[in-house]
Amino acid sequence: MNKYIRKCGRTSDILPLAYLITFGLILLGQLISLPLLNMAEGQVPWLNIALKYFSFIGIWIIGLLFIYRRDNEPMKAVLMPNDTGNTWKWILIGSGIGLGTNVLCAILSLLFKDIGLSFSCFEPIRLIIILLCVAVQSGAEELMTRCYLLEKLARRYKSPYVAIIGNAVLFGLLHFTNDGVNFWGAAQTMIIGVMLSLMVMYYNSFWGAVFVHTLWNYSQNIILGLPNSGIVSPYSIFHLDAASSGFFFDPGFGIEGSPGACLVLLLCIGLFVLDIRKRNLKPIDLWKQAEEQAEQAAAAEKPAQ
Repeated sequence: MNKYIRKCGRTSDILPLAYLITFGLILLGQLISLPLLNMAEGQVPWLNIALKYFSFIGIWIIGLLFIYRRDNEPMKAVLMPNDTGNTWKWILIGSGIGLGTNVLCAILSLLFKDIGLSFSCFEPIRLIIILLCVAVQSGAEELMTRCYLLEKLARRYKSPYVAIIGNAVLFGLLHFTNDGVNFWGAAQTMIIGVMLSLMVMYYNSFWGAVFVHTLWNYSQNIILGLPNSGIVSPYSIFHLDAASSGFFFDPGFGIEGSPGACLVLLLCIGLFVLDIRKRNLKPIDLWKQAEEQAEQAAAAEKPAQ
């Protein structure tokens, strides 16, 4: 077992327990935010959707409280600015990936006549406010999956693939209760979870991943007026006039529920993997020192036994 399990890992880092703890913390964060969700009801459309996205602030509060616990201290490095991935350059790259992949799928949906759009409104101040609120929502999900859960699994298991795939699977499961979810929607959320995990683990870019997620959701829901994981915004720049099932669109789950979106994201993963291999990038290991200390402590105890 020593070949696969790190001595610095905790019982709470075992895969099923890590899932339960992470899911429980997300639920607790949502409970904290219930007043904001209640406040959103009855508001004008733009404020309604802004408050619904901002209500994820409760998950930020709970997540940061646990990440900043002494025994989780190395996790803080995931959030901190660095010279490699947590930079403005990677925020722009992440924003471009999130916006570009989603708009590409939407353009192809339009060309295949799966959707019809019409202009609704353009109000810059309100759109900026909603963008910031979408960043709160997307960042909260990234905080709990690509920071907290990913690093719990990395602390327990030596293979980085356990952390990468493990957190992506939970990310997909969290979307199973969304309205209109289908096979492709479930697959897409797991695939994008793998892609974002690669950004965090190999490029050291948590904030790049946050803004991929943010611009993916924002372009889909607020710019184009399409369903975002089954949720339709009451306020958007464009309005969806017609929709039918196609390779790049599903009427219930939107672009995310299509095989085309899965294909586009798999191509992105392929490009990341090629670049990782070309540059011989190694996974970021925040637990190496803790593992060495645990091994030294275990070796010191052996003579006494």
